Amino acid sequence: MTKLEKKQEGVIIKVSGPLVIAENIPGARMFDVVAVGEKKLIGEIIGLNENRSSIQVYEDTAGVGPEEPVETTGEPLSVELGPGMMRSIYDGIERPLDLIFKESGAFIARGAAVPAIDREKMWEFKPVKKIGEKVESGDILGDVQETSLIVHKIMVPPGVSGEITEIQAGKFKVEDVVAKIKTADSVKDITMLQKWPIRIGRPVKNKLSTNTLMASGQRVIDTFFPLAQGGTACVPGPFGAGKTVVQHQIAKWADAEIIVFIGCGERGNEMTDVLIEFPELTDPKSGKPLMERTILIANTSNMPVAAREASIYTGITIAEYYRDMGYKVALTADSTSRWAEALREMSGRLEEMPGEEGYPAYLGTRTAAFYERAGRVECLGSEKRVGSLSVIGAVSPPGGDFSEPVTQNTLRVTKVFWALDSSLAYKRHFPSINWLTSYSLYGENLEEYFKENIAPDFNEYRQRAMGLLQEEANLEEIVRLVGFDALASRDQLTLRSARMIREDFLQQNAFDEIDTYTSLAKQYGMLKIIIDFYDRALSKIKEINLKDLFQKEIIQDISRLKFVPENEVETKYKAVRDAIEKEV
Repeated sequence: MTKLEKKQEGVIIKVSGPLVIAENIPGARMFDVVAVGEKKLIGEIIGLNENRSSIQVYEDTAGVGPEEPVETTGEPLSVELGPGMMRSIYDGIERPLDLIFKESGAFIARGAAVPAIDREKMWEFKPVKKIGEKVESGDILGDVQETSLIVHKIMVPPGVSGEITEIQAGKFKVEDVVAKIKTADSVKDITMLQKWPIRIGRPVKNKLSTNTLMASGQRVIDTFFPLAQGGTACVPGPFGAGKTVVQHQIAKWADAEIIVFIGCGERGNEMTDVLIEFPELTDPKSGKPLMERTILIANTSNMPVAAREASIYTGITIAEYYRDMGYKVALTADSTSRWAEALREMSGRLEEMPGEEGYPAYLGTRTAAFYERAGRVECLGSEKRVGSLSVIGAVSPPGGDFSEPVTQNTLRVTKVFWALDSSLAYKRHFPSINWLTSYSLYGENLEEYFKENIAPDFNEYRQRAMGLLQEEANLEEIVRLVGFDALASRDQLTLRSARMIREDFLQQNAFDEIDTYTSLAKQYGMLKIIIDFYDRALSKIKEINLKDLFQKEIIQDISRLKFVPENEVETKYKAVRDAIEKEV
């Protein structure tokens, strides 16, 4: 955020934690940014009642008292957008933690006003437009090589259109004028720096249908519970169920060009792990550090609660900006439960009527407003450009109770539910996504995609595998009563085959060099072999001894398919299919 300029002044009459009540602020408006007290703490007006303003302060208010001044900027809370954001680690209101560390040490000094984007760094600007060309909002004026993986596109800001009267190539700072556009009533100076209010979604030309898979390389996700480009997903699970590893896997392997990771109210040691691990992760597609295409927003549980509420809006506004360039962006928020707790605390201090479990009555509306900013869109501009923003929200329900308000409100607006199950985690089955309670509403939208890009019968095999897993769940109670050996041969085969799907297909080791990622073609091949094995055994159920069959080498060969390198898959699959023909 830029340094707050003094414009108008009021006076504090009450301080209640992060909530400050001030009066007589001339021209006060909802969501304007203010500087609170002598230390000029950053705050935002969230309520107005006659001449009194309720302000949520994004810093610790200890020592702030009545009669201290409140200055308003007359502007809403906004983020700075431009070259230099990639590889950054920000706090919840887009202050770069590395620069704050240099200025004030390990703890963030109150009132610290550090620009989000380096004002002194020079960037090489390469124009793609010429003088005299007509441009409109969203048109790309030129490129800047932000990192080795990301080309930052300098766009005409929303609301500006006209004729280019000046544009130049060379090295510039973000605040330098790189182009001038003559509009209907004036000449606009265009810099590489934009600002945008975090609570307002950036405009797009129109939203497109979500009919393209966001492949993640995780078999249980891509095959059974797929997420579409521009889709929304909810990942609830109790402590220790593996939410963080699922998020890391998506960040590393998802079919997204840019990753925005928001650590919203998680424990400091967990966020520290992310901050240490992410810079060391290698992007498997390019071999370069993953941070070359990643932005981290860290707002731990011991940081001011109000900034936690703002952090997810900060993250999604940055993500929208890169989406507008035509990139595929994936945003992960961990965890939206802590964000909802921040809403609950501020609501309580405002003395609003509480809803279920003390959360504010508008929890559902705020949750929907956040997730609805996701989507696959046609970007602004005269040239057709498609970008997507996929949002994955982790939820931490107390005690793993999925009936609590945050999980339920999230499920109402998201279309994918990856239910992490602590009982699977205790059995060391990872990812611990429960195949009986999870779902994806994108399956129908993606049927054509699967047919065209994987195999015409992929959907059929996927449904049959899920059917076997459901049959297994129905038979489990009978097995507990009478034992496995008392079952009919067909039921024994169903249970054995379902176990193969669980252990040889769904179970995946994130730390194994080969098993960590599985291409869609390999996923299809693995599933097809298991189902074909089941079909062949079922057709000869009266002729074969199931006990002998499941002790044959072919069972081991199927179980080892997940560890076959991608370049050897076809050869190995053929060998296994031949063995099935011969031995079953």
